[in-house]
Amino acid sequence: MKKNVLSFKNLNKIYNRKNSNAIKALNNLNLDVNEGEIFGLLGPNGAGKTTFINILGGTVIKTSGKVNVHGFDLDENPRQVRASIGIVPQEVNLDPFFSPRKILELQAGLYGIKKKDRITETVLKLVSLSHQADSYARSLSGGMKRRLLMAKALVHQPPIIILDEPTAGVDVDLRKNLWKNVRLLNDLGVTIILTTHYLEEAEKICDRIGILNKGELVALDTTSNLLNRIQTKRVIFKINKKIEIKDEILKSLKIINNKDNELCVSYEKNKIKIEEIINFIKTKNIEINDVVTYDADLEDVFLHLTKS
Repeated sequence: MKKNVLSFKNLNKIYNRKNSNAIKALNNLNLDVNEGEIFGLLGPNGAGKTTFINILGGTVIKTSGKVNVHGFDLDENPRQVRASIGIVPQEVNLDPFFSPRKILELQAGLYGIKKKDRITETVLKLVSLSHQADSYARSLSGGMKRRLLMAKALVHQPPIIILDEPTAGVDVDLRKNLWKNVRLLNDLGVTIILTTHYLEEAEKICDRIGILNKGELVALDTTSNLLNRIQTKRVIFKINKKIEIKDEILKSLKIINNKDNELCVSYEKNKIKIEEIINFIKTKNIEINDVVTYDADLEDVFLHLTKS
């Protein structure tokens, strides 16, 4: 049985409670994150993701509900909760006149880690910043600054790392390196919680995904199960001549495009099989030269669950 390292029970956060324009940023949120998994928290702007992170980070006070992190209750043991989490923020917030080594040493000091117990050199090596350890932070490239943010979150060796939009506005190479580091940390047993707008990335890297919308958890499942929620499939047939076909001939079949050498259709997988479509085309004496299929991706699921 998998162990829960983070648990929210009936969590609420209401801004302007005494005002008629009160905003429910989180509405009765119930969520468990398992030890050692990469968990994706998705949602449109204003869904409550930032509030979720800030409650864990201690910069926002919850209205009601229970939060348990790595066995510690947020109300009873707030310091232990903070020590169990490392947060990598979306914004780059580094002192430009400090070196990476100095920044990590200061960060470790804030957590009360004695000098003999600090892992500054290990963390610098992990994020490939050993050669820039004594350079001014202002001289680092954007990618190096991102890696330094991750290093800051690791100095106290937390069992849980939260990545808030880690690849927002970064180039392809940096994105690949960042995910490489994430995989490495996860292989070492660190639980990763990820918020991102890049749904393709979440689809590839996350074990489970929760989708927030207007402060409510509208979906929580494994990535594969979420993808299976969308039954619509799109197929492109490369054919030798145009085919005459009507939408109602095959149940649930919808014609997207019908050209001289290409037929594009969509259908419901639970209502019709692709073999039936192929057999129908063959009855019209049409030669099929190629078939390209497109299954639903996480973006389809996201739009389906968060639409107004």
